[in-house]
Amino acid sequence: MGDADPRVGWVLDRAARERAEEPGTIDLGTGERRTWSEVKRRVDGVATALASRDFERGDRVAILSLNSARHFELWYAIPASGLVMNDLNFRLAQEELRFICDDSKVKLLFVDENFLEAGLELRTACDALETLVWLGIGDDPPEGTIAYDALAATEPADLPEPESEDVAAIFYTGGTTGLPKGVMLTHRNLTANAHHMIGGCRLTWRDRYLHAAPQFHIADGALAYSITWVGGTHVFFPAFDPRGVVEALESEAITVTLLVPTMITMCVASGVLADANLSAMRLMIYGASPMPAEVQRTAVPAFACDFMQAYGMTEAAPIVSFLDEAAHTKGLAGEEPWASRLRSAGSPVHGVRVEVRRSDGSIADPGEPGEIWIQGPNIMKGYWNRPEETEHALVDGWYRSGDLAFADEGGFIYIVDRAKDMIISGGENVYTTEVENAIYSHASVLEVAAFAVPHEEWGEAVHVEVVLKQDESVEPDEIIEHCRASIAGYKVPRSVNIRTADEPLPKSGAGKILKRDLRKPFWAGRERQVG
Repeated sequence: MGDADPRVGWVLDRAARERAEEPGTIDLGTGERRTWSEVKRRVDGVATALASRDFERGDRVAILSLNSARHFELWYAIPASGLVMNDLNFRLAQEELRFICDDSKVKLLFVDENFLEAGLELRTACDALETLVWLGIGDDPPEGTIAYDALAATEPADLPEPESEDVAAIFYTGGTTGLPKGVMLTHRNLTANAHHMIGGCRLTWRDRYLHAAPQFHIADGALAYSITWVGGTHVFFPAFDPRGVVEALESEAITVTLLVPTMITMCVASGVLADANLSAMRLMIYGASPMPAEVQRTAVPAFACDFMQAYGMTEAAPIVSFLDEAAHTKGLAGEEPWASRLRSAGSPVHGVRVEVRRSDGSIADPGEPGEIWIQGPNIMKGYWNRPEETEHALVDGWYRSGDLAFADEGGFIYIVDRAKDMIISGGENVYTTEVENAIYSHASVLEVAAFAVPHEEWGEAVHVEVVLKQDESVEPDEIIEHCRASIAGYKVPRSVNIRTADEPLPKSGAGKILKRDLRKPFWAGRERQVG
């Protein structure tokens, strides 16, 4: 798109111009409802207030908050001010938050009432952090903080427009060393991804999107810009819980939302969908992790709307491919090749190239596993202060994802594992998704995580943690025998730990199962072969 690449601010400008008096944001936590012209006025006020402070362009400003309309306003105000947004995962430990703030030299932190104490501790612990802004309502903020509403009331001024290649945001993600690393996304990256979402999801001004997944995660953020660009309406639910989210879908006539598979599973298992009227819903987007076929067959009729899978990663801002509604409809009806493609992550979005490559960089044959390489306007600028990791990840204009996959003859991508999660047992590669899909087909299983544990003879062996549905009872041997019917003997788990529904698997803020945490006690004092 060259010099015509949009900046983040253009997205809001369009909504405020064309949909000025239409509903822009609805906050179910605070009850605040604002039109697009009102949202624009507040964003401009905050941006002007930030630009007037003693900051240099490109300085980092962080957010620590549950979902809210105020949180959303910052996704526009911070980049518009010439600063860089760092939206913090509130589920991290305090020491992890301190590391991120120190690593990116955060100078100002926006914090809501839920994390005020954590924010005060961070200001004490972090050298660069000087200012806390309270995101609560009113002009009487807690001691030691500035009122957000006072910033929003600032008289807007004309500000220098950022360049399309300026960094708009840094999102921290897991690093190979175990320390988080900051993914630098430019205005071009974020607006390119918004274009992909608008086209792939056929978004229009009629859409009402529920922010139910955490806003700090770029998966939800993918809709923060695209829904605005078409002049739709954003509805904010503070923090996910099955009953509250389903009630919000119904009461606010939501048409589109994004949930991770674990959230969808919780909604279905809770039983709250049985009496809900979700007739306004047209599209459920899911991502962040695969959805097993058994879960798809239960969830799609339960929500009674179209389903679409979005595959991606933070480094791609984040969307790489879609498995669209037609694929789900035809696949669940048993129509080939779509039934087989339900196991895929779909095909690349328009404007993004994806290749599956061997370790020597050559393109793998259809059906042959390799690493996913990605090229497009959505690919990150690099990792913050990580030149070596950036050099490894960005090669000749391509991003090396670290995801292992194969492509079929039609270009559909089948994720088989993360490189670090693959199990090498007796010299054989075991892809954990195969093991997990086999176990998910058991009627009593709610969640499962397969990972490598040390084995004296084979180097690594397959271990699984299984969470059962409420009031179900299954023995480990039954899980092992169940697997033998569908996967090869060397892939069958050698050990199984059964958990009840009250013992969930550890998850990230985005709802991904944290296999690293599960592996850790097994590998204490040892080195893994992979990852």
